[in-house]
Amino acid sequence: MSKLPEGFFIGAATAAHQVEGNNVHSDYWAMEHMEYTSFNEPSLDAVDHYNRYEEDIRLMADAGLNAYRFSIEWARIEPEQGRFDEAEIEHYRKVLTCCRENGLEPIVTMHHFTSPKWLIANGGWENEDTIDAFAKYCAYVVEKLGDQLNYVCTINEANMRLQIAAISKRFMKQMQADQAKAAAKDSKSNVESSVQVGINMENPMMERMKKQAMENMQIFGTPQPNVFVSMCTPEGDIMVMRAHQAAKAAMKAVKPELKIGLTLSLHDFQVVEGGEDAAAKEWDDEFLHYLPYIQDDDFFGLQNYTRTLIGPDGSLPNPEGSEATQMGYEFYPQALGHVIRTVHEKLSIPIMVTENGVATSDDSRRVAFIQEALKGVEDCIADGIPVVGYMYWSLLDNFEWQKGFSMTFGLIAVDRSTQTRMPKESLKVLGGYTKD
Repeated sequence: MSKLPEGFFIGAATAAHQVEGNNVHSDYWAMEHMEYTSFNEPSLDAVDHYNRYEEDIRLMADAGLNAYRFSIEWARIEPEQGRFDEAEIEHYRKVLTCCRENGLEPIVTMHHFTSPKWLIANGGWENEDTIDAFAKYCAYVVEKLGDQLNYVCTINEANMRLQIAAISKRFMKQMQADQAKAAAKDSKSNVESSVQVGINMENPMMERMKKQAMENMQIFGTPQPNVFVSMCTPEGDIMVMRAHQAAKAAMKAVKPELKIGLTLSLHDFQVVEGGEDAAAKEWDDEFLHYLPYIQDDDFFGLQNYTRTLIGPDGSLPNPEGSEATQMGYEFYPQALGHVIRTVHEKLSIPIMVTENGVATSDDSRRVAFIQEALKGVEDCIADGIPVVGYMYWSLLDNFEWQKGFSMTFGLIAVDRSTQTRMPKESLKVLGGYTKD
């Protein structure tokens, strides 16, 4: 029987670009269609959630879920700088209304990795003007849809850019050290699996870099566009926090009672003897240095998928004999409870698990993952930690960024030749937590 309190949110999460399809005004759409792209395949229609959201929301409601975290796509709302699309606002109003009619609390994310193409052409997430542009977009959405909103996440995984910068540096160092082709291939897999997003790091990408830079120049006006999921400077890292704060202020000016937070991608760092200093630095980079910018938020969006073992020289490979997910990192649902406790030591505001899940073709392992992860949540709540919700990632098998459609995180499978939905047992199991 569930030990979750009354009013606890049990839901699933999606990101607009990964499920809606035809996000043609975004930076990712442009990058997917480059000749020298780093993407395994383009998103195209994705899983057509843009047209099939009613069916998907009903499936959640029928299973017992009571919340849905999804993102509003900035590139749809503002396809050209300063021009807002009323038809797209109306689309998202219909999605919000559908959630309400089906008893689901909508938890809206204003930016989930993708940006309007024009924003990137203007300098993207290293340009100070982005702060004001993002705040204006957020204020516009709340002016139009605020009557339907209670919970808003400004930016998804605001620390992802720093994580990408760190693994890119590690990858380059390994590539320089590993002369043999096989050794380089092994190092690739270790680096890729240390970050909780679908990226490709491989030799062909390195060989294409010059041609890719030329193509970027044609599309974005710069050889190295500052998209959200790319390497960043320390200043760019903090600029994202300032964008969060500016957006929060702009939205609160429209609707003061709106509950606003952001989300961070967090690992359960576990120390192997001698790794204490390295682990402390990793945790500071991933979480602690953001505290001044989020400690006054209404809630914190915690996103976790696995643990990372830390030795004297940094992160270590998965333990020998451990179960690996399709993404390459360790199957370790116990990480969620550990991270909730570690966050709560420094942050006293309510915590919402805005993403937690597993990429696997074996749904029985997904069920086991959910059950173990939620046991950790229940134990945290029993110890007085204010956890207010759990959003499984993801609702649907979808477009995992550069990895394409090869990763299956979903509670619902999709036959993309027909877009037919096939709910899995894990959807029923998750929904059961609201019925006990």
